[in-house]
Amino acid sequence: MINIGLAGWSDHDLGGSKGKLMSYGAHFPLVEVDTSFYAIQPERNYAKWVQETPENFGFIIKAYQGMTGHLRGENPFAGGADQMFEAFLQSIRPVQEAGKLKAVLFQYPPWFACNKASVDVIREAKARMGDVPLALEFRHQSWFTEDMRDKTLSFMKREGWMHSICDEPQAGIGSVPIVLEATHSDMTMVRFHGRNVGGWVQTNEANWRDVRYLYDYNPQELLEWKVRLLRLQEQTREICIIFNNNSGGHAAGNAKTLMSMLDLDYEGLAPRQLDLF
Repeated sequence: MINIGLAGWSDHDLGGSKGKLMSYGAHFPLVEVDTSFYAIQPERNYAKWVQETPENFGFIIKAYQGMTGHLRGENPFAGGADQMFEAFLQSIRPVQEAGKLKAVLFQYPPWFACNKASVDVIREAKARMGDVPLALEFRHQSWFTEDMRDKTLSFMKREGWMHSICDEPQAGIGSVPIVLEATHSDMTMVRFHGRNVGGWVQTNEANWRDVRYLYDYNPQELLEWKVRLLRLQEQTREICIIFNNNSGGHAAGNAKTLMSMLDLDYEGLAPRQLDLF
């Protein structure tokens, strides 16, 4: 099973339905909630989103930045990590109870290198999250060097992490190669970040974040991924694909093209509505 979706639903032009989750659900069976990275969302938000999506719709929820080491400054939770993780778990309960949670994605930062301290951090996060399905994405190249690649994958398999495979610019130590291997039999993620090498590394430019994911995958690149995905299907029950190349508005079009290449026709999507204005 291959499910394809986008990072967020408010920034995509889907034929007059921009910004509406109910309309988004007429096009894709899956979405990545990225607002959860910047702030732990109120539980009522998730309850609303569950109501606005079809029965078989799925959510990937990004872990809050304080849970992955991205947070700059003081932790806003007076009770520290205990309170922070507890608040996050409480917030996503409506999605879990509705059976719509595919995974919580722990995306660690580009400076999160492969060492004993980092392994301990990952183990602690897994323990705090209990039986919630978890996906793991690295940004530091040291996890997948020639001498560490197999060890990293074996660790993820033993610890019960789903692999979030990246297609991203190869821009030095703060990026990882495509590692086409599942670490969990239930599910594997693939996230398309684009291949904008020049815009990947953080700069002092005011619009850096606006151009980082500026990339339009061409048909040949997507055809190469069709072959990879068919191979990956042999290792895992479900593949959840997220297009994160949002900067130029290319994500939705690229996702639709890949769906067509894979002959995917999802049943049970929300009915499409005609916008008059």
